[in-house]
Amino acid sequence: MTPDGFALEWLAARLGAPAGTLRGMTSKRLGTGQMSDSFRLSLAWQGHDGPATIVAKCPSHDAQSRAIAVALGSYAREVNWYSELAQRSAVARPHCYHAEIADDGLDFVLLLSDCAPAVQADQLAGAGEVQLRPAIAQLAALHAPFWNVDMVAAYPWLGASSRALIESALPALAQGFAARYAGRLAPETLALAMDLTSNIGAYLDWPVSATSVVHGDFRLDNLLFAPGGAMFVVDWQTVGVGCPYGDLAYLVGTSIANPVVRAGSEMGLFDDYVRAVEGFGVVIDRAAASRDYRVHALSGVLMAIFASMNVERTERGDEMFAVMAERPARQALELGSLGLITGQVHD
Repeated sequence: MTPDGFALEWLAARLGAPAGTLRGMTSKRLGTGQMSDSFRLSLAWQGHDGPATIVAKCPSHDAQSRAIAVALGSYAREVNWYSELAQRSAVARPHCYHAEIADDGLDFVLLLSDCAPAVQADQLAGAGEVQLRPAIAQLAALHAPFWNVDMVAAYPWLGASSRALIESALPALAQGFAARYAGRLAPETLALAMDLTSNIGAYLDWPVSATSVVHGDFRLDNLLFAPGGAMFVVDWQTVGVGCPYGDLAYLVGTSIANPVVRAGSEMGLFDDYVRAVEGFGVVIDRAAASRDYRVHALSGVLMAIFASMNVERTERGDEMFAVMAERPARQALELGSLGLITGQVHD
């Protein structure tokens, strides 16, 4: 399903508008997503005060990206998030006018509010403390209401596991990743990627100190910043139940380009997050939280390996996955992340 196939009558009905009031529509590709395609729709109304623009999200035009999205249940996760769970969350996100998905988990459509003038942050350029602080406040708003709540009982789709797929596919993917980026990434980054692959079971078995609903890909490309400080969180295709400190480590590790700046601000940002979550009445064991954070610095490396080898390859995508590997790899090396999961580091 793409906007080319949207009948005006169908679209008007999904937006709650009277029949015959939507007189025209044009569409333009939006964003840099590789797992799905997004479009800004400009709408012409007559006799109804409907939105001038909305955003439509549809399956990727790329067959490989669609296949991995279906295998991971990515499209179903995002549709279910907007249909069933978003309204229970305090996190800032687009309003969803309509969400539907076919039984095969492939063909789907989301009709969302246009968050302009908010714009996508730049994953390649990175961000600093000032820009990350409102994002961390949004993380706390997402996590705190679901902290250590058994969400899978009420929403079984949150518990769908991709572990078997990750463990079976990762060795070959890591070899391909190392070959592709051998001339771009430092030897220690590639070595960490291979060591993580060899210890993926220990990483996935790490006994986390807390669980919540997590975004799973909480990084700059999936955050929209508006003038005046407002922001919105988008791209919920990896939502699930997991370690909340993983979202935080992933955000910090993938966002701050300068490793010296990241190392100097990291614990301050960690403390900001803990205080924000505690502001919702959650009690946090800071020592256990710090260990979880350190372990999940590896999540950026894992995402870079897995995603880069499974979605449509583009020039921007190649560089994005390179920085998504090298920044968290440096973070994980400094934090002793691999040593924690292998038992070589004891805190």
